[in-house]
Amino acid sequence: MKTVAYYRGCLASLSAKELDTSTRALAPKVGLELVDLETVTCCGAGDIHEAEPDYYLHLNARILAYAEATGSDTLMTVCNVCTLNLRQANFMLSNDDVLRERVNANLESVGAPPYSGGVDVRHLLWLIAEGDGYELLKQAAHKGLKGLRVAPFYGCQILRPSRLLGFEDPDRPWSLEAIIEACGGEPVDYPAKIKCCGFPIIQAREETALGELIQPIEQAIERGADAMVTPCPLCHLSLDAWQSKLEASTGRHFALPILHLSQLIGVAAGIEESELKFKRHVVSVKPVVEKLSV
Repeated sequence: MKTVAYYRGCLASLSAKELDTSTRALAPKVGLELVDLETVTCCGAGDIHEAEPDYYLHLNARILAYAEATGSDTLMTVCNVCTLNLRQANFMLSNDDVLRERVNANLESVGAPPYSGGVDVRHLLWLIAEGDGYELLKQAAHKGLKGLRVAPFYGCQILRPSRLLGFEDPDRPWSLEAIIEACGGEPVDYPAKIKCCGFPIIQAREETALGELIQPIEQAIERGADAMVTPCPLCHLSLDAWQSKLEASTGRHFALPILHLSQLIGVAAGIEESELKFKRHVVSVKPVVEKLSV
C-alpha cells in the first residue's frame, strides 16, 4: 500500500460527496492508503489566486505543510483545479528559498507547521494510470465495463500549463483512455475532450459558457458514447447539472450520464452503489447500470 495525504477539496467535501465516498471505497483496491487532512481549507480556486495572490500562496502552503506533516511524500488530489493550484504553489515554494522562509514564518505565527518542499502533488488519475497503480487497477476491475462506450473528458486545468502539470501531452492525453480500456470499456475519441467545460465563466457569461459546454456533450453523443467520465468535480458539475440549461436553450434532449473517475472504476470493481451514490447526480446514471447488468 502507498500512503498518501488525501486532500478532498471543497466539492468532494460538500456538493460532490459522491466523489469522496467513491474515492475512499476505491483507494484500497488500487493500493492507496489515504491519510485525511482535516484541518485544511479551500485552495482558493482561481478567484483568490487572481484577487489576492499572496493570500492564495499562503492558503496552499498551509495545505502542503499539513500534507508533509503526515510523513507522506505524496499529496493526492481529486480535482483539476486543486491540482493546478497546489502544484503551482509548490513550484514557487520549492524554487525560492527566500519566499519559502517568509511564508513559513507566517505559517508558524498561526500555529501551522513549516513547509520544506518535500511533497509531490498528484491527482488520483496520475497515480493509477501507470506503474503499480495501473496494474492494481486492472486486477481490481474484475466486473468490467464490457460493451460500455465511455467518452473521456479531461478538462483544461489538469493538462495546462504543461510546465506545471507535466504528466502527459496536453494536446494528446492518454491516461483516461488507458483507464477506460483497463476497466474493459471502449474509449470514445472526440476533439472537445481537452477543452474547457465553461465553469469559470458561467455566472458572468452564461451564453458563452454554454457554448463551451455543448461541444463535448454533443460530440460524445454523436460518437455513440453511453457515458462520459471526468477527473474534475467542477467539470462534473457543469456537464451533469447544466445539461438542463443546454436543453432549455437548444430544445434538444441529451441525457448523457456523467461519472466521476472513481465512480467509473468503482463500477468496474464491483463497489456497492451505496458508496458510488449515483442518486446524487442530476442526469440519471440508470442507463449505464442497466446496460452493464445485461
